[in-house]
Order: sequence, then structure tokens, then C-alpha cells
Amino acid sequence: MSWNEPGDDKKDPWSGRGDQNGPPDLDEAIRSIQEKISKLFGGGGNGGGDRPSGHPSPGRPIKNISVIAVGAVVFLWGLSGFYIVDEGNHGVETRFGKYTNITQSGLHWHIPAPIEQVTIVNVKQQRFIEVGYRSGGSEQITGSVLKEALMLTKDENYVDVRLAVQYQVKDARQFIFNIVNPAATLKQVTESAQRGVIGGSTMDFVLTEGRSEIVTQIKREIQEVMDSYRSGIQVTSVNLQDAQPPEQVQNAFADAIKAREDEQRLINEAEAYSNDVVPRARGAAARKMQEAEGYKEQVIAQAEGETSRFSKLFAEYSKAPDITRKRLYIESMEAVLSETSKVMVDVKGGNNMLYLPLDKILEHKAFNQPANSAAQTPIEQTPSQPQPVVADEHAVDRTSVRGRDTRGR
Repeated sequence: MSWNEPGDDKKDPWSGRGDQNGPPDLDEAIRSIQEKISKLFGGGGNGGGDRPSGHPSPGRPIKNISVIAVGAVVFLWGLSGFYIVDEGNHGVETRFGKYTNITQSGLHWHIPAPIEQVTIVNVKQQRFIEVGYRSGGSEQITGSVLKEALMLTKDENYVDVRLAVQYQVKDARQFIFNIVNPAATLKQVTESAQRGVIGGSTMDFVLTEGRSEIVTQIKREIQEVMDSYRSGIQVTSVNLQDAQPPEQVQNAFADAIKAREDEQRLINEAEAYSNDVVPRARGAAARKMQEAEGYKEQVIAQAEGETSRFSKLFAEYSKAPDITRKRLYIESMEAVLSETSKVMVDVKGGNNMLYLPLDKILEHKAFNQPANSAAQTPIEQTPSQPQPVVADEHAVDRTSVRGRDTRGR
């Protein structure tokens, strides 16, 4: 039978009261619990009646144990307020949900929960979001999200653009309190900035030479918007993973790009050929001009010299015409006969002719000449170009006379 069944007046915990219709006595209930606890810790006696003198009352040990237990709980609760902030992290302390302080790396203490709490934020970690594709946890692109990737350009063409944005936390307080979901907000801002920049550019500009400029403009617009939100986010880099036409027209665009590359290659080859030929032609033309100038100066100087020589010669001719005429004749014959190594000498008054082997004579003379005679001789004689030998007029006469005498005999 349970204690609360009717007819059993002494089965309830608050037995001893005469009036069963009134509320239970709380003091008696606490006293009963204390007695049970004192019995567990070695206390004796029943809950009522007098105790012999010298025995402590059961309430005093219970109070001491309670104080110790409470102190231990408070001590452990205080120890739970110690926390360590690792290098590269910041600790954001809040009191009843309100910001109080930011702590740097090291050991710190705060009032334990639920009064104060600490949120650790990694401010050195490089975080990233993907727009237009999903990498699947690896560096290679595993799939394209057409809803995010397809964009309309200024010339009303579709392009498939995929971006990867890297960022890190620059203000832990703003990062925690100002934005509910920083990654989702950054992704939406990136899509908006990306569509705005792509929509203001042509398709050829996006696919070819405009990639770096587009990335720089997108990064600047993302940072401006996130700073206006006071998000505490610093965009470190924006990488254009891929930019290409839609899959349905990729073959046609590949052919067009190949033709454009061939055109540019031919232009570069023509420019290289032009840069090679034109300077050489200009150099040859400059050389011809300098040669012509040199020839001009040479002819003018030679004509002036001939004029001066003729003027001087005419003056001498005016003084002695016969001598000058004979000297000119001799000089002319010397100049004509200097080109040959053989000289025919006509013997006066005879029919035979005397042959002088001048080439052999010159060779024999050069062989017998000492080595140091070249320094004393103003003009070096060579066998290939022998100088004419002017025979003495009297020697020729003696030879011719000797020949006559021989024939006379």
C-alpha cells in the first residue's frame, strides 16, 4: 500500500502532525533529510528527543560539509574561467552577450559561464569561397554551377566564369557581431560584383586580355562593400579559375581563337622580318652615302691637285719650253713602260735590237741585296712589279759602237 492511500495516516513523510488536512511542515522535512545524511556520515541518534551532553548536534557537521562542498564548487567554477589563446587567434570576451574585451595569444582569465563567455577567432587562417564551381575538397574543379557561373556580357554573349576568393579576419569583433553568416554574405557580394564587372565588359575582353583587369576590379568592389558592412573581413586575393564560352559553342570559339592566334603570330613574324631588314637597308644606304661623300672629296682633292700641278708646270714651261717638253716626254714614257718587265732598246744606226732581261736582273739584285737595305731604300722593288731601268745614253752608245766594231771586223 502506498503512503498516500486513504486510511493510512502514518505512512507519509511528514508523519507526526495531528492535522492531516493542512500543508506539510517544511522544517520537519529538511530536518528529516539532515538526519538521514548525518547517519550516512557517521552521525547517530534519532531525529527528535534530547541528546546526551557532549555529543554534537547533527546540524553542525552538515553545515561544515556544505560549506566545504560549496567552496569546492566555487573553486572549480573559478578555475573554469582560465583559457588559452593560441598564436594567430584572438579571444572575444562577452558578458551576458555584450562585448567587453579582445585578448591576444597567451593565458587569460574571465568570469566563468554563464556570466562571461569567450569566442576564439582565427585571424591568420586563409579562408576561401568558390563561385561558379565546386572543388569537392581538392584543388581540381569537379563541377560547374551554371546558376552562378553563367553571366551576360556587354555585347549580349554568355560566358562561364569561375572565381575563387581568399579572405581572412581582420577584426574579430566585427566578424562575430556585425554579420550573421560572413561566408554566405561574402559569396553574395562576390556574385553581385562579378556580374556587374562582367556585364560592363565585352566577351573578347573577358576571354583574352582583360582577365587581370577584371580580377582587380572585382576585388576592389568586394572589399568596398564588405567594409561598408563593417564585416571585419579582408579580401586577400581573387583568382579567376576559368573563363570560357558556354559548352554548346566552345568548338566554334576554339576555332575563332586559333585563327586569332595565327593572325597574331603572322603579324609578329612580319614585324620581326621588318625589324631585321629595315635596319640593314638603312645601314647599307648610310654606307653608300658615306662612300659617295668620300669619292666626292677624293675627286675634288685630286682635281685641285692636278690643277695646282698644271699651274706650276705651266710656269716652268714658260721659262724653258724645250727642257720642260723633253722632261714631260721622259716622264710619260717612264709611266707607260713601268707596267712591263721587258724593255726593248733600239741601237742607233743598226738593224739588230738589244734584249735586256730586266726581270732576271731585278731578281738577282733583290737576292743579293742585304736584309737591312729595305729600311734605307725609300721604295721597295718586287719581282712581280719591276721598276723600269733607264739605260744610260752613253752606255747605249758604247754598246751600239761595240756592235758596229764587231760587225766591221
